[in-house]
Amino acid sequence: MKYFKMLPKTNIDFVGIRKIFFVISGLLMAACLLSVIFKGLNYGIDFTGGTVMQVGFEKSVDIKDLRAALTEKGIKADIQTFVDRNAFSIKVKGSQEDVNAVSNNIEAALNMLNTPFVVEQKDFVGPTVGNHLAKKAIMALILAMAAMVIYIGFRFQNIIWGAMAVVALFHDVLLTVGVFSILQLEVDLVIVAALLTIAGFSVNDTIVIFDRVRENIGLHPKWSIKELLNVSVNDTLSRTVITSLTVIAAAAILYFMGGEVLNNFSFAILIGLISGTYSTMVLVPGLVYQWTKGGNYSVGAPSDVKAPAVEPKKNEVKKKSSYKRKSKAGK
Repeated sequence: MKYFKMLPKTNIDFVGIRKIFFVISGLLMAACLLSVIFKGLNYGIDFTGGTVMQVGFEKSVDIKDLRAALTEKGIKADIQTFVDRNAFSIKVKGSQEDVNAVSNNIEAALNMLNTPFVVEQKDFVGPTVGNHLAKKAIMALILAMAAMVIYIGFRFQNIIWGAMAVVALFHDVLLTVGVFSILQLEVDLVIVAALLTIAGFSVNDTIVIFDRVRENIGLHPKWSIKELLNVSVNDTLSRTVITSLTVIAAAAILYFMGGEVLNNFSFAILIGLISGTYSTMVLVPGLVYQWTKGGNYSVGAPSDVKAPAVEPKKNEVKKKSSYKRKSKAGK
């Protein structure tokens, strides 16, 4: 069976040019980290607290008209609709002392719609719930990273593989957060969900390459780690590009056609997908090589220079994992 390939067979020396990408990634991460430290993040109402007003209209009102009226009054709000009801929940960042002033400003904007409405609820929501959920999300991300290190290290019998995959994952998440800091885009719990999605996508692509490396170790036991990494990345390059472009296209459609509510979420996904594709192809192979070129890159595997004294039999190569080669050769 033939499979579609977007790219022809390539022979790019990804490991050989790793230092160039190390410098690029280092500069990007430094810029993002400095922006987060000195410029900070533009937290949404989930983190800062603010005024929440629920209003019901006698007639149907288009959310675009409502948003336009609020914008004209200088109000930047999160708007939530209700199913089968002509009602909206309007959330605006601010302190508890500003509740009345913000509410009056919202009502002035609603009067511009020339549709009778009733204020069903008006209250101040503190940041306590948002902070609690944010801590839970951060803890979930940390635990997920630790689990990935353990799982990948166990699967490939080398903790370095898992550690390097998590380094690339951290690179993608930090880059996304940094872009939001530089552009001062609002960060809420939806963006936290986007960061977790990015982490999952990033590590999935990395494991695909690691699996190909493991297969190639068995097929070519005398190859150095540099050859194994380069061939494996080139083998999976077409698959990586096709998968990434498909998901990026879907996220781009969501960004341009999903409306203002989904803009920040889809933009975060776009940044993360692009960064994840980049780190998978050029950053992870370079990191793995940098940390393993002077020693064993798997249990029972040779170093970058020395090859095993005895070549495994063909039948053993097909049946056995590459991580058992040394024990077989020793026998």
